[in-house]
Amino acid sequence: MKLINDLLKLIPKPITVRLLILCAFLVYPAFVPVKADAQKLSFIRDAEIENTIRSYSTPIFLAAGLEPSAINIYLVNDKTLNAFVAGGQKLFLNTGLLIKSKNAGQVIGVIAHETGHIAGGHLSGMRDAMKNSSAANILAMVLGGLATMGGRGDVGGAIIAGGQQMGTRSFLKYSRTQEGAADAAAMRFLEATEQSAMGMLEFFEILGDQELLSVKRQDPYYRSHPLTRERIHAVSAFIARSRYTNIPQSPAFKQSHARMKAKLQAFIDPPSRTLRTYKEGDNRVAARYARAIAYYRRPDLMRAIPLIDGLINESPADPYFQELKGQMLFENGRISESVPHYEKAVMLAPGSPLLHRALGRVLIEVGDPALLTRAISNLVTAIGVDRTDAFTWRLLGTAYGKAGKMGESSLALAEEALIVGKPADARFHGERAASLLKQGTAGWMQAQDVLHALENNKPK
Repeated sequence: MKLINDLLKLIPKPITVRLLILCAFLVYPAFVPVKADAQKLSFIRDAEIENTIRSYSTPIFLAAGLEPSAINIYLVNDKTLNAFVAGGQKLFLNTGLLIKSKNAGQVIGVIAHETGHIAGGHLSGMRDAMKNSSAANILAMVLGGLATMGGRGDVGGAIIAGGQQMGTRSFLKYSRTQEGAADAAAMRFLEATEQSAMGMLEFFEILGDQELLSVKRQDPYYRSHPLTRERIHAVSAFIARSRYTNIPQSPAFKQSHARMKAKLQAFIDPPSRTLRTYKEGDNRVAARYARAIAYYRRPDLMRAIPLIDGLINESPADPYFQELKGQMLFENGRISESVPHYEKAVMLAPGSPLLHRALGRVLIEVGDPALLTRAISNLVTAIGVDRTDAFTWRLLGTAYGKAGKMGESSLALAEEALIVGKPADARFHGERAASLLKQGTAGWMQAQDVLHALENNKPK
């Protein structure tokens, strides 16, 4: 693991933010300085896991009449079982929920239910207030709301005060009517996509175990999504009559779910725990994947590299095995050796902005000016898919600066500052870009857009 202390500030004071890079992961830990034991939450970025969740979500979104690309999905690095939608079309999934799930059907059931909340407009009362908020600000608000629901009003008020002054209401606690409506919608979406609702019922059983726990020990999902006998009965009745109840999960979904769980556990848990969970002699792909990551994190490349090489030999067209091999080499100072693996990953998954960003970063770090054009090209491709990623803009600004293109560098740094909420820096770089770039060009007009955005967001 590598800690970078000065990369991003995604949540306004008093919440501090740091960036933690875990192999292919980008994690934004948010430390809430309310008490010494204040809750710590973070976002995880990973190309493979995001692709897995997208593959589960896209058919559901389409069945709901939603545009999949318009829904932003965020992975929250937190061991509790939780998922929620907020800020219009933003879906948040805790790693605890993904790790505790037994199969892909359970995760899909949760996604279908949360999609029901989006399609049903159950958050319309908050949408206008939150639609322009960053995911980190929303996470601060939700953390505050859940703290209030759990009886920690002092913590909840303080956290929400740091999250755009939203007040102390528990705004994510749904009514029984809304929960029933979201369940009904989820069942329609599953039927429309010819998927079994058994996973949804199995997830209810997981929630049912929470009923016996004290409020303090209950997971946030149970507190914000009240489980009733009526809900269980409705899903059970649907399963009894659905023609897709006994449809088995596809082998691809089974494999992707196993790999997702293994990867999350291998990066989040201590390596010793991962090696106890995925023991030597377990030759499943997911198990070898987890052990490769655990050994890499120790670090013990003598054991890690043969494992990942074996996976690559079996699946040479898998971009994520190539990515992990590149990360192993890159993080251990073998930067030039890592480049071909990142290039292969990008070639195999050309639509992934995170893989293009990773390749761009490595090409910058090689230190060869001849590679800067390729680095810039990959970073521009990543920006074309995801303009909201501040780290990509930072890397692009660095690459342009090293290439001597100072106007373009300032423009990229202005975009980064705008995203992370640093208006003074955004204005400085925006004005500098406007003065260096030729008037009337696309870059100059983009700089004007940054400056206009700053004017529009000035306090009234």
